[in-house]
Amino acid sequence: MTHIIVLTASAGISDAQAALLSDAAGAPAARLDDLAVEVPGDEGALARARGALGNGFDLNRVPIANRKKRLLIADMDSTIIPVECIDEIADFAGVKEEVSAITEAAMRGELDFNDALKARVALLKGLPVKALQQTYDERVHLNPGARALVQTMNRAGALTALISGGFSFFTERVAAAAGFQVNQANTLLVANGRLTGAPGVPILGRAAKLEALNRLAAQRGITAADAIAVGDGANDLSMVEAAGLGVAYHAKPALEAGAKASLKHSDLTALLHLQGYRGAEIVRD
Repeated sequence: MTHIIVLTASAGISDAQAALLSDAAGAPAARLDDLAVEVPGDEGALARARGALGNGFDLNRVPIANRKKRLLIADMDSTIIPVECIDEIADFAGVKEEVSAITEAAMRGELDFNDALKARVALLKGLPVKALQQTYDERVHLNPGARALVQTMNRAGALTALISGGFSFFTERVAAAAGFQVNQANTLLVANGRLTGAPGVPILGRAAKLEALNRLAAQRGITAADAIAVGDGANDLSMVEAAGLGVAYHAKPALEAGAKASLKHSDLTALLHLQGYRGAEIVRD
């Protein structure tokens, strides 16, 4: 058997649900921890398992070969953290509704990312820089499983990178909180303690994420096949398609269609389960 089916859910996987997976695949299921069970299986077994288990779970089929990855590339907004930082900044400027509408359209792939970023940042013109720290303090926290994902892969010797189309003010802080070794994002231009309404150039969007994946892989002497990439929006599509394991996390349809795995009911530790990590190997602090 060349592939393994992984069943995950943030609510946990019961023994009865594990038995349903085993029956669907015609093979004994192995428990990774309370949140994940796996079994060798083909596409037919995957379809049978989906029919037997219904909704509320994530079922993904991944190759057994080269399963544990040596590079993690993660989007930040709505992936490692639950919010879009630019939308939350906009709330302090009184323009959240307008900015959020542009963000949603861009993440669905309906707008050019660079144009959408410029339009949103223009609406923030004149906002005091101190609003950025207030946004971080009051609105930003890690999604469940984020720190465990990053710290576990760090301990296993992987390179972990937070690559965002958002802003470095936030990636620097989120990277430190989660333990990412590398972070990359756009900048906001400032004059006299206020945002100018323009982003720094060049703007780092979809192409920059793919470039970062390839560059960091080359630095490690590996290829994109050795990487796991995760995101939620159309801006993440190129890196998710290129990675050996590309994961759509609570994602827009534009990204989900191009991803090799999809998570809708699991937290970020499921990215470890997809790689075969067992509970005893996962860093939880």
